[in-house]
Amino acid sequence: MRSEFLEELILTLGHPNVLVDDDDKAPYLTDWRKRYSGKALAITLPKTVQEIAQIVQLCAKNQIAIVPQGGHTGFCGGATPDNTGAQIILNLKRMNAIREIDKANQKITLEAGCILQAVQDKAAEQDFLFPLSLGAEGSCMIGGNLATNAGGTNVLRYGNTRDLCLGLEVVTAKGEIWNGLKGLRKDNTGYDLRDLFIGSEGTLGIITAAVMKLYPLPISQWTTLVAIDSIESTIALLNLFQKRATSLLTGFEMMTQESLTLNEKHFPHMANPLQGNPPYTILIELSDHESEEHVRQLLETILEEAFEAGLISDAVIANNLSQANSFWHMREHITLAQAEEGANLKHDITIPLSSLDNFIKETDAQMRSQYPGVRIINFGHLGDGNLHYNIAPPLGVDPKAFNLIHEKPIHELIYAQVERCHGSISAEHGVGQLKLEDLRAHKGEVAHELMKTLKRALDPQNILNPHKVVSI
Repeated sequence: MRSEFLEELILTLGHPNVLVDDDDKAPYLTDWRKRYSGKALAITLPKTVQEIAQIVQLCAKNQIAIVPQGGHTGFCGGATPDNTGAQIILNLKRMNAIREIDKANQKITLEAGCILQAVQDKAAEQDFLFPLSLGAEGSCMIGGNLATNAGGTNVLRYGNTRDLCLGLEVVTAKGEIWNGLKGLRKDNTGYDLRDLFIGSEGTLGIITAAVMKLYPLPISQWTTLVAIDSIESTIALLNLFQKRATSLLTGFEMMTQESLTLNEKHFPHMANPLQGNPPYTILIELSDHESEEHVRQLLETILEEAFEAGLISDAVIANNLSQANSFWHMREHITLAQAEEGANLKHDITIPLSSLDNFIKETDAQMRSQYPGVRIINFGHLGDGNLHYNIAPPLGVDPKAFNLIHEKPIHELIYAQVERCHGSISAEHGVGQLKLEDLRAHKGEVAHELMKTLKRALDPQNILNPHKVVSI
């Protein structure tokens, strides 16, 4: 039966676009963190939505499960197959056309396989900003960004990927094509199907194209690094910038001393330019459609107020685009430094800003008490309460051995603290298979059953990315 199925796949896509040899399949089978690795019956590389519909119909007929896959940059194993070798991977990289840029309506229609950075560049060519920005933007794809409702560094001003989306094209579990690409900013006609599929990680349907918002390209941007001694002062600084800069505030990122020490260890050219590598380094960006001088003066005025209020002890303003980029690269390389250091325990969490200081103090204290010498690599998008609260073993301790013994109790400790603060165990990375077992307790029984009801209704055969997000 499998040979007949593969023959039909090849007839549908052409032999070059159905990979069955082990060497050809290998690059698609392991996630970016090398935490999850599986097997696949075949890797399919469709070019059109019609081909995807045919693949899904064929899989439904043969009860073959499908794992949708984009740039393969996720952290939660959401795009990695299981070990049965009975699933196929549906990789969307060939669906990479930008179908239309509508200047009058400030929107762009594009396919799911478009690389995020290519979309940013294409928008900029037309004097528009596509504001979604994250560390993996050189390889992640729009379909994956939508499937996980990715966040990134500009959420504070522009929102998550969901907030940037005006419409979707989706292939359902039956192999039907839903065209929701009108891209209207107001359409109050019943259930919002768009929001149903965004964040579902390919478990309810396969996103094949989208209409996304564009914004006028800012004329000026100024970036600064600020030294702060406490989270309490950091929140006060954020409130000051929100009050004085309002919508001009586009980035407010927090990096701890321990995070930047690890960064410098693996990337010495990215040493913190602030004197003494303070307890907390805050990266702030303002962007505007007025002159460079206007934004620079506003930034300096707010920093002066912060110095006078005793909130900050040092600040460095980027003098040019190159220096501003170096500040952002320092922030973005923390994740790469962790990968260089070895396997670590990642926690992509959201904490209400009012509880952030208490969460960090209490959780840090519990971690250091129960696991002496442990390194807490805590950084994130502080403006929206999103922390990447990651745990590395003590120096000299084998990461794999440490994680094997301590992963479960460390997760339980941190997630218990998240629940106490009424936060979320997944801010922007999704659930995948990593957090599948934790989701029921976090969401609550009613919400979890509602999710299962949706999954059963839209994918009764359970062929779309099974055992990710929610199991039925």
